[in-house]
Amino acid sequence: MAAPILLRSLYSSTRKSASSFYRSTSPSLYSSFTSFYSSSSSSRSFLHRFSYFSRAFSAAAPSPSAATSATSPCGALDPSRLRNVAVIAHVDHGKTTLMDRLLRQCGADIPHERAMDSITLERERGITIASKVTSISWKENELNMVDTPGHADFGGEVERVVGMVEGAVLVVDAGEGPLAQTKFVLAKALKYGLRPILLLNKVDRPAVTEEMCDEVESLVFDLFANLGATEEQLDFPVLYASAKEGWASTTFTKDPPAELKNMSELLDAIVSHVPPPNANTDAPFQMLVSMMEKDFYLGRILTGRVYTGVVRVGDRVHGLRNKDSVAEKIEDGKVVKLMKKKGTNMVLTECAGAGDIISMAGLATPSIGHTVATAEVMSVLPTVELDPPTISMTFGVNDSPLAGRDGTHLTGGRIGDRLMAEAETNLAINVLPGLSESFEVQGRGELQLGILIENMRREGFELSVSPPKVMYKTENGQRLEPIEEVTIEVNDEHVGLVMEALSHRRAEVTDMGPVSGAVGRTRLTLTCPSRGLVGYRSVFSSDTRGTGFMHRAFLSYEKFRGPLGNVRKGVLVSMGFGTITAHALMSLEARGILFVSPGMEAYDGMIVGEHSRDTDLDVNPVRAKELTNIRAATKDENVKLSPPRLMTLEEAIGYVASDELIEVSFSS
Repeated sequence: MAAPILLRSLYSSTRKSASSFYRSTSPSLYSSFTSFYSSSSSSRSFLHRFSYFSRAFSAAAPSPSAATSATSPCGALDPSRLRNVAVIAHVDHGKTTLMDRLLRQCGADIPHERAMDSITLERERGITIASKVTSISWKENELNMVDTPGHADFGGEVERVVGMVEGAVLVVDAGEGPLAQTKFVLAKALKYGLRPILLLNKVDRPAVTEEMCDEVESLVFDLFANLGATEEQLDFPVLYASAKEGWASTTFTKDPPAELKNMSELLDAIVSHVPPPNANTDAPFQMLVSMMEKDFYLGRILTGRVYTGVVRVGDRVHGLRNKDSVAEKIEDGKVVKLMKKKGTNMVLTECAGAGDIISMAGLATPSIGHTVATAEVMSVLPTVELDPPTISMTFGVNDSPLAGRDGTHLTGGRIGDRLMAEAETNLAINVLPGLSESFEVQGRGELQLGILIENMRREGFELSVSPPKVMYKTENGQRLEPIEEVTIEVNDEHVGLVMEALSHRRAEVTDMGPVSGAVGRTRLTLTCPSRGLVGYRSVFSSDTRGTGFMHRAFLSYEKFRGPLGNVRKGVLVSMGFGTITAHALMSLEARGILFVSPGMEAYDGMIVGEHSRDTDLDVNPVRAKELTNIRAATKDENVKLSPPRLMTLEEAIGYVASDELIEVSFSS
């Protein structure tokens, strides 16, 4: 097995890591800026360079809309014309597609589908990883829309933005109804007093009927009531939509008239149902930072909602944080730039008022959860409470024999700087320095940490990663563990196989029944320890032949349910160093499932396959065929090997045992 990682503490921070982080997050802006600098003469003044960047940054900005008529003399919007709304839903229920249609309805130029998914991994995987905010204009009103992720692992992105808005559009698939993450995001919205609008999406599907929509609406109402919604919140409007086709309606229909095939009714419902922000523009300026990004030229860009007052470019401000219930000043500075996202473009503005959501540059120290205010204000705004992380992994230097062949960032210092930068922009991740060049990274799930590892791999990092460990609690001398609510929908013939596998993982069934509108399908609702679900998704896909779906969300901490059953077989461990040969693998195929193919490099202690039994087995995958000087026609064998089992990063994270490590490199 792999040797244990050596540990030491690191707290260094370099500008180079921030620069590489910028390049990975905003390559187009970086390339345009650097090309300008390389072509400009040395005699060009700083003022000229600054004005060029301002013009480039605001290029292709939309023309002023009718909403500008509702601005004050300084340019800040009238708070009564503002609506701050979050779009929340379970994964794959159509949030990002809905945002595309709303942007297009309001005249924004959409370069491609899923325009709000600006991160490369988001477009590759078809999921939303980070929350984004944009502004659209509708009938003399300005709507600040926040697109949020739907996966439970990225729940921290939902938690930190609900304090910025007054309303929410709850998107529910009309064919599936409310699922595990629907309950999670709705609970957060109701907790902060938001007034949701229910949007039943995908009603154009053939299987969706008006009776089914009525049933889903009843389930959502019961969910509201169970989560403690107020009378005002229970009086939510219901709309029916097909985000894919680009229309929404207040009445059930599958094919609205041509003149109503748009999002006008949803936009009108937002304006009429969501209250404007309760803002005081006469008070001193205060803003709570909810998002943060780094820019190569402007430095740290802070995004948040202005709670009181008005801010202008050039104003003196300072950053505050809460330390032991006392406001502590962390930096003085001035506002260098004020920016606002309109559609898919970032535009510059000279002034912003209370109730609006803006981005500013000029301060280098404040981060998410801190308060930015004028110099005379010494009180901090209340921050959003995040749910605690449930799993942790150890990131360390790659010390395998193959280390250093591909990556450019190999040392513990570089790894530590990158992890600390991630913790600043993602509050759902905690980074704790460990012993000897290792760091404990705490998060919500293996998908969230897998995304972080994949981003680091693409940036040229090499590292070793331990398997996930569940974070336990102790209360009144009793050991508690995180429990998750799991919703599973499978074909009837796979129910027994799934329930047997989950019984070994200490799951308990809370509800079971047929899926309405689908013949031969069963829906299961279970509670299961987080440690039991690590690595189960790939097993579930294999057991159900890809026909089932499983969703999970954190529920609570409960009493420890005991050790897990047998959830994995043993492994085939290499005891040789060199190039893997087909001759050796031919004799190993009978021993289990191989993870490697001929021509790959192997070393002593490397896992090359899964054993067919529960015990580990040492094998030699680099054994070459012995050559002799005797020629015979029957001596050579035609080697035919089965394709190896290739794992994704998330599958590898869920597969490895506690005494094993994952080696991550650029070519892996």
